[in-house]
Amino acid sequence: MCWRSAAKARPSGLNAADRLTVSCYGFRMSADNLEDLIKRAESWPEAAREELAAVAREIESELQADRYHASAEELRIIDAAVTALDAGEQATDDEIRTAFAKFGR
Repeated sequence: MCWRSAAKARPSGLNAADRLTVSCYGFRMSADNLEDLIKRAESWPEAAREELAAVAREIESELQADRYHASAEELRIIDAAVTALDAGEQATDDEIRTAFAKFGR
């Protein structure tokens, strides 16, 4: 059973942490096993290391699904909007209605 299905399953005797440590390979990945794997991965070809990192980021993202992390570009847009608001700029009622009509509520 892979970690994704293990995390959703509720097999008796497994708490949440145990369910997340079940792997696709039939053994638990201890911190030491994970450190060993990462050390071995340092000698892998660059493409393989990039794939491992991408998979790890995907897993981390799924585990933190209730959290949203804005990108640098989104943060720049938010900062610009706050600056505009601080300068007294705001949308008119017509602009707000147009936006809601276009993008919905």
